[in-house]
Amino acid sequence: MPKTHPDFPVKFAPAFDGLSGISHGFFGRGGGVSKGKYASLNTGHGSGDDKAHVAENRKRVAEAMGTKSAHLLSNHQIHSSEVVVVERPWSASAQPKADGMVTRVPGLALSALSADCSPVLFADMGAGVIGAAHAGWRGALAGVTDATIAAMVGLGAKRKNIVAAIGPCLGAKHFEVGPEFVGEFISENLGNAKFFRKGQIRKGQNVIKSDRSYFDIKAYLLQKLARAGVKNAVALPDCTYASHKDYFSYRHNYHNGITDYGRNISVIMINQGL
Repeated sequence: MPKTHPDFPVKFAPAFDGLSGISHGFFGRGGGVSKGKYASLNTGHGSGDDKAHVAENRKRVAEAMGTKSAHLLSNHQIHSSEVVVVERPWSASAQPKADGMVTRVPGLALSALSADCSPVLFADMGAGVIGAAHAGWRGALAGVTDATIAAMVGLGAKRKNIVAAIGPCLGAKHFEVGPEFVGEFISENLGNAKFFRKGQIRKGQNVIKSDRSYFDIKAYLLQKLARAGVKNAVALPDCTYASHKDYFSYRHNYHNGITDYGRNISVIMINQGL
C-alpha cells in the first residue's frame, strides 16, 4: 500500500484486502504544495494550477506508490468509453484521449483523475492484470467500465476473478439532475429508474414534487459491474461534495462561484520485482 502520514490521507478499498502484489490508493486533496482553490494535492495537468505544483504533487503520489513520476500515468479524459492498453510510460503532452487504461506491466501506476466523477480501480492478480477507469455519468452510461473489463479480459483476466472498487465521488444526496438526464438512463434500461430519487420543494407547510431528481451513480456502477461478471465490487462511502475539504469537488466550486477546480487521483499498480 502507499506510504501515508497524517497530512497525506489515502483511502483504501476493502475489496483489495488480501490481494498480494498490488498497491492502490484513493488520494484526497491533502499533502500537496498547491495553493488557494487548488490546495493542496492537485494532480490535474488540465487545471489552471501552477504546472510545477502539479508536477511536485504527482511526484509525491508516485513516491507513495513506490514508483517514478514518469510512471504515474493519466489519460486526457474525455468522458468516453475509450480504453488504452498500457505497455510503456508516456509524457504529459502525449496523454491518450481515453477514460480507461489496463496493463500487465509492473511499476506502471494507472490513474483516474476526478472531482465528483467516479474513479474505478480493477485487479485480477491471478492473471496479473489491473485497470483504472474515470466514470463520469457520460462515460458510465457509455460503458467505460464494461470496456475496461473487456480490455482486461483481452490481456488474460477472467471476469469472475476481477475485483473492483469505486472511489470517492458525488454522492446521491448531492447529485441533482434534470428530467432529460433521467431520460437518458431510462432509455438504456427501464430498471434504471430505481437509481433516481425525486426532489421536493417546500412552500410554507406544503411539500410539492420538483422536476429535479437525485442520482445514485455508485449503485448504478455496482449494477454495471455485476452485470459485466464482476463478483467482488465495492463503493467507498465518501462523497466529494459533502467532504469538499477533503476532496476536490467541481460541483461545490460551481455552486460557490469558484472557477476551475483541482483533481483527486486514484491509483493502482502491480508492484515491481514480482
